[in-house]
Amino acid sequence: MPPADTGASTGNHRVDASPALSSAPLSTAAAPAPERMSPGRPGYVRMRFALFTAGIATFALLYSTQALLPAISGDLHVQADRASWSVSAATAGLALAVLPLSALSERFGRRAMMTGSLTIAVALALLVPFAPDLGWLIGLRAVQGAALAGIPASAMAYLSEEVQPKALIGAIGLFVAGNSIGGMSGRILTGWVADGWGWRTALAAVGVMALLCAVAFRLLLPPARHFTPTAVSPRDLGRTVAGHLRDPLLCRLYAIGALFMTVFGAVYTVIGYRLVAEPFGLSQSVIGSIFLIYLVGTVSSAATGKLVGRLGRRGALYVAVTTTAAGLLLSLLDSIGAVLLGLVLITAGFFAGHAAASSAVSRTAKTGRAQAAALYQASYYLGSSAGGALGALAFHAAGWSGVVVLGLAAVTGAAGITLYGTRQAQVERRAEVARQALRGVPVRA
Repeated sequence: MPPADTGASTGNHRVDASPALSSAPLSTAAAPAPERMSPGRPGYVRMRFALFTAGIATFALLYSTQALLPAISGDLHVQADRASWSVSAATAGLALAVLPLSALSERFGRRAMMTGSLTIAVALALLVPFAPDLGWLIGLRAVQGAALAGIPASAMAYLSEEVQPKALIGAIGLFVAGNSIGGMSGRILTGWVADGWGWRTALAAVGVMALLCAVAFRLLLPPARHFTPTAVSPRDLGRTVAGHLRDPLLCRLYAIGALFMTVFGAVYTVIGYRLVAEPFGLSQSVIGSIFLIYLVGTVSSAATGKLVGRLGRRGALYVAVTTTAAGLLLSLLDSIGAVLLGLVLITAGFFAGHAAASSAVSRTAKTGRAQAAALYQASYYLGSSAGGALGALAFHAAGWSGVVVLGLAAVTGAAGITLYGTRQAQVERRAEVARQALRGVPVRA
């Protein structure tokens, strides 16, 4: 089996790392390349658990202040739209840094990039609780988000290089499931700790949890066996990125990821403010416990592979859009049961849509996979930043109904893009049938 494409590109030509001439005898056979990982083969289970812990740490750190926003607003005397920037700054930092760091991963390796990113992010997590004011808090969170940028795109590229294609969706699904576990555990932990010891101690607790995940990740992740270091120049990087942005399918996937994350960012940035107020009046610890709903995302993202296998990628996206929209509408009711069920549906729909879109990016990009994944992550987290900021503004202007209107607009956009892709696929299929008919090739009914 030939080595996997690392995703590095110099223009339209791949770089062959093998020597052009060899002095070895012709009878000497080259050592076979190691097989990619798959279920039942060495290293596969370790790899999955390693990336699972990386996913936990990434989401726990990235959204560590989200469940604490009402407490931060009260302690620092700021409104929701200002406090929300402690979340949006982190996701914006990640979005801006993910492409440059993915390029560095081509030179230094996916494993080294993910390890370095986690180390820096954890170190910053131990400093964040000491931020003297909101400005410092937002600044440190922005840098922390930029540090975390080395993980998502590098993880996707590592999986596409080291895992057999038939096992790729399942491996990515578990990484995304780690994201949901991290988001859930971080919010629950901060909610309970904040009730007893304040939001600063809660952030320190998340930092310690992330430190343990970082150690486990480094010990478990197998070395890359299909990665070839490549120096990527800014010109080559620009050419690769431009090529991806000219691909209509990739652009649609980027937009879908951004729109789903806009909904998710808006809902979970603002939900604490709604639940702490009347008619609910919930405590910080109870609000934190509500994030157990993230377990739904774990199941949803892990099951997306089967859903895609049964309905196709676009069919899975239609299910995700419908589920998310139903959850948004249900959350309008002033009943805690209805709100919780609405959050369940929103979470399930979001993680299904994200897993379907992100795995499709990995399969669609034939070269420059790290950059393709980085562009998806950039659009995805820009969607999160926009959702957090716009959701807080909508809540300030029109209450929870404003957040729902924003979310429905985003999922309508995702549905429209998916429908356009469906029609384009039908047009291309009819054109292919016509070409085959002209060549006299029998066409299956």
